[in-house]
Parts: sequence; structure tokens; C-alpha cells
Amino acid sequence: MSNDKPKLTPRQQEIFELIQRAIARTGAPPTRAEIASELGFRSANAAEEHLQALARKGVIELVGGTSRGIRLKAGTLRTVNETRKRDTDSAEAPAARSSGKVLPFNLPLPGLEQLVLPLVGRVAAGSPILAQEHVEQTYSVEPSLFARRPDYLLRVKGMSMKDIGILDGDLLAVARTREARNGQIVVARIGDEVTVKRFQRNAQGIQLLPENPDFEPIIVPADHPDFELEGLAVGLIRNQLLN
Repeated sequence: MSNDKPKLTPRQQEIFELIQRAIARTGAPPTRAEIASELGFRSANAAEEHLQALARKGVIELVGGTSRGIRLKAGTLRTVNETRKRDTDSAEAPAARSSGKVLPFNLPLPGLEQLVLPLVGRVAAGSPILAQEHVEQTYSVEPSLFARRPDYLLRVKGMSMKDIGILDGDLLAVARTREARNGQIVVARIGDEVTVKRFQRNAQGIQLLPENPDFEPIIVPADHPDFELEGLAVGLIRNQLLN
């Protein structure tokens, strides 16, 4: 397999560098509207067309359902890290050297592929789970932390899954899917509520089982109109690690 870098048009290169700068500066990719505004496009649709071209060339990955759903592919975080380090060194190094302070460096080590995942907090009734108003911030994480590539992080609320170590405030890594096997831990929506439970399907319908004897199973009839499977749990970031 060739290791040559994909050839980008001048405009594609400009957008790619804008994405890198945004992640280096804020830790999050830009929205389509921000790209359009920065580069003078008439609409966000023009930015979307260029992003789709970059995705086809393999330098970024697009995640549906969120306005900041842009991931850098393997190797591209190296450039972001180097940019951030240069900016930090030039702005803060003199003061740090005089005080002996160690400068913070939040993005992962160069050469490691990283996922930039949106963190979903409280979900409003009736709106998509990855709607922009639900995204609290983004995290850069290492893919090897997870059994399967996640699409977003969900902040766990409550202790209904405590017996398998999923605690209030933890971040659950979720891969989007509409299908699940019995026994898997899922994120499901029932009407206005989003919940994390163990999935069990039988002839009568679906049971969403807690892992805490203080909570009752949720029974979803087979013909329930407001049930939707939002995703499959593929990993966990412990609450204590965030402090």
C-alpha cells in the first residue's frame, strides 16, 4: 500500500488547515457555518461539499448528527500537536522558564490516532441525541480504549447500572446502531427519556434491565411507537479520571 499523502486542491488544503487550527486552539473542530464564515462561502452547504471531498480522500472522517462531527484521521493529530506546542511555546515559554512551571499539553502524544468525540449531556425531549444543543464539549481520546469505535460520549445519570461499574457522572462511549443482541448494554430512548440498560428481547417485546436491585426493569411492548435504540456501549471513562 502506498504511503503517499493524498493530493488536496488549494481550497481543500485551506479547509484542512482551518480544521487543524481549530482543534489545536479549542480542542474541537469547527462547524460548517464557521468554516463558511471564515472562508467567505455563501452557505454552509459549500463547506459541506469540501468536507465530503476531504473525507473521500481519507484525511478526515465525518460523523452524522452533529455540527462538529469532523474527525482527523491517523497521523493528522501529529500536525495539530506540533502546532499547539509551537503556539504554547511562543506565548508562554518565557514566563514558564522564569517560574519553573511545567506547561500543560492536553492533546495526546504525536503519532497516535485520536478520536475527537462529542460529549452529550442532558437530552431534550423529542430531539436527536447528537443535536448541537446537547453537546457540552469534546474530548480527544485514544481508540484503543474501546472495544469498538465510538461515535460519542454520553454522561451517565443515576446509579441504575452500578453493579457492573457504570456510575453516575461517568462517560459512556457509545457506537451508534439500531440493532442489539440480548445481553448487550445499550442507550435507548423511550418517549422523552434516554436510558442506559441491558438489552433483552423476547416474543412480547423488549426489556431494559438495570444492574441495581433498587431499580425495576423497563418493559417496552413490541408495538411501542416511541422506542428507539440510540447506540451500543463500547467503553467507559471513569468519573474520577475527569477531575
